[in-house]
Amino acid sequence: MKKDILSSMENIEIYPIISLLIFVIFFIGMFWWVLKVDRTYVDHMKEMPFNDEPQNDKSNENV
Repeated sequence: MKKDILSSMENIEIYPIISLLIFVIFFIGMFWWVLKVDRTYVDHMKEMPFNDEPQNDKSNENV
C-alpha cells in the first residue's frame, strides 16, 4: 500500500534531496558559528552553571 501511494506521487524524488540540503546547510552553519564565535562568550557560557550569584538582569523576567 505504501509503495503504491509513494509511487503515485509526482516529483517525490526531490524530498530526499531537500532533506539532505537542509541537513548539510545546518551543520555547515553550526561549524562556521563554532569557528567564528567570540572566546569570551564561550568562557562566559562555560562558567554560567557554576555561578551561584543571582543575576540582576531583568530582561529575561516576565512582567
